[in-house]
Amino acid sequence: MYACIDLGSNSFHLLIANWHDGRHDIVERFSDKVQLGEGLADGGRLTDDAFARGLRCLHTFRHALDRYPIQHCWAVGTNALRIASNADEFLKAASQLGINIDIVSGLEEAALVYAGVTSALPESPEPRLIIDIGGGSTELVIGQDDTRLQSHSMPIGCISWRDRWFAEQPADANELEKRLDLALQSAEQVFAQVTQALAANPWSDVYASSGTAKMLAGVCAQRMGGSSPNSVNLPLLKSFKPDILQVACDPTYVLPGLKNGRRELVLPGWAVLCGFMQATGVQSLRFSPSALREGMLHYMVKAAISGDSPLHELRAN
Repeated sequence: MYACIDLGSNSFHLLIANWHDGRHDIVERFSDKVQLGEGLADGGRLTDDAFARGLRCLHTFRHALDRYPIQHCWAVGTNALRIASNADEFLKAASQLGINIDIVSGLEEAALVYAGVTSALPESPEPRLIIDIGGGSTELVIGQDDTRLQSHSMPIGCISWRDRWFAEQPADANELEKRLDLALQSAEQVFAQVTQALAANPWSDVYASSGTAKMLAGVCAQRMGGSSPNSVNLPLLKSFKPDILQVACDPTYVLPGLKNGRRELVLPGWAVLCGFMQATGVQSLRFSPSALREGMLHYMVKAAISGDSPLHELRAN
């Protein structure tokens, strides 16, 4: 039995799975919107509130882990713990709970995302582009089956973009729309830095994982008359710009497909995903329910076979 703990800048996740006969069966999934990266861009450190929320979540995870006969456990920290000046203090507090955290680089995070997304896809001779919009960074990978052709980790995410552009929301609706347009233009400029490199490996399909993609795919699904989040179309995404502005201005407004817990992230999430699609010319993409956690499981299984650590397996790949 394996346990994967993903400590993201927006959410913490715990995945518990059994592995047998070359496949995994999910036993439990736990998620908590900790927002560890909240305010990080301003002070360069985890705020007291974010630090406390993170530890409370790890206490909950610890109780969950104790209910199962876990043989292999791996905890991974991403962007917030990469850049926070007081990350060592958080790691020390976590270790006192028996949770030892490995901090992975942006490119290592991209490798985990790629392994996770492709684990749920059929083999294909065509290259694929995979994007994972996190709370503090966005990972991009072009790969062909098990081979990553190129990887990028961009300094943009739904929490960092919220704190940068929407920390103080203008009272005037027109001013808010101008702010959203600037957030979109800035996001497009970030992704434009790698469009020339990405073009060197033409891709056939695009997959997006994690919360922002799920949120916006859910809204797209409702617009198309469906229920399950499975794809995002750029023209459709841009068409509900007035709706997300109304979500921000009117707390009673209901946008079908948008969960209440994601309302505050719909403006920055929309800006980041639209910026990526406009910069790269992507007109449509598919949502992948598999993400970094499943990638962690992939490397944990390899490590169990080799007798090495999953971090060493990741870095040797």
